[in-house]
Amino acid sequence: MHKTAIGIIGASGYSGVEATHILAAHEKVELRLVTSDRWQGEAVSRRLGTMGAVGQLKYAPLDKSAELARECEVVLLATPAESSLQLVPGLLAAGVRVIDLSGSFRLRNLASYPAFYNFTHSAPELLEQAAYGLPELFRERIPGAKLVANPGCYATACALSVAPLLRAGLLDEGSLIFDAASGTTGAGRKGSEDLSFSEVDEDFRAYRVLRHQHTPEIAQTLAGVAGRTVPLTFTAHLLPLKRGILVTAYGRLRPGATAAEARAALEQAYASCPFLTVEASPDAVNLKGVVGTNRCTVAVAADTTGYDPGRVVVTAAIDNLVKGAAGQAVQNLNLMMGWEETLGLSTLRGFNP
Repeated sequence: MHKTAIGIIGASGYSGVEATHILAAHEKVELRLVTSDRWQGEAVSRRLGTMGAVGQLKYAPLDKSAELARECEVVLLATPAESSLQLVPGLLAAGVRVIDLSGSFRLRNLASYPAFYNFTHSAPELLEQAAYGLPELFRERIPGAKLVANPGCYATACALSVAPLLRAGLLDEGSLIFDAASGTTGAGRKGSEDLSFSEVDEDFRAYRVLRHQHTPEIAQTLAGVAGRTVPLTFTAHLLPLKRGILVTAYGRLRPGATAAEARAALEQAYASCPFLTVEASPDAVNLKGVVGTNRCTVAVAADTTGYDPGRVVVTAAIDNLVKGAAGQAVQNLNLMMGWEETLGLSTLRGFNP
């Protein structure tokens, strides 16, 4: 059976490692290239314990990435946004299809890049070409795409929580509030004092308040499903855990809308989505149910106490490294190539206990 040659550039970061594990077991993939300056010259088996042909691969240096990637049909970029921005035009020109896990092609508004990513975008002509790779909401653009912008982890969880309610017109036009908490792997592998064990353990704090780079991405995505600008406030929090994201979204039902309609909107929107589960109550949404998998669980409740009439609360949980990064990238790869969407992902499992 023919296998498609795939490369991972930036394979020693958390997302790159996760992608390597997933693709090593993918029946239609030949993982041909992994690059990392940190691990260059070492075998994958030495670093990840992977057996077989993938385990024998050796990490190539990042400065050889563009040249070596020409042997691949599709490349996953698990690199910082500015590095991805430099690599993508050349890869596309060489006929290599790209799934970019960074934020370099997620936003349509050029002015958002200096404000939230601290660089000026140098390839604006590619922004319209890039398919935003959130299959449950924008599936139609992914098959056959040359460039897929893999969504951010927070943006994935926030969008999946409320998009069906917005699309169904069940929420009023007031602002939405997203409280989101993530494990420390969401910050990447680069060490810092703030992320050291002694600083993170037994603590809980907000960060990048009112300036987080996923805010314009969430706003863009929700506007795309609602057909209007959606005012929102997004606050990220750091959990003393390795992985997982839990989002709690707060909004208001439009007059006359009910909790039953909100739940029905979630169920109908995600009925054919293999990785989405609508739970009976927000109380049932937790990290243990999704960590280690490509699943997302969601649930909705509306106020019945009379203390805040019309209030609606939606919770969503994902693994930030799987559905929030590498797993979603493989899901996008499957759709790009016309394969079964669940290939390489259906056998992932959590570790409980």
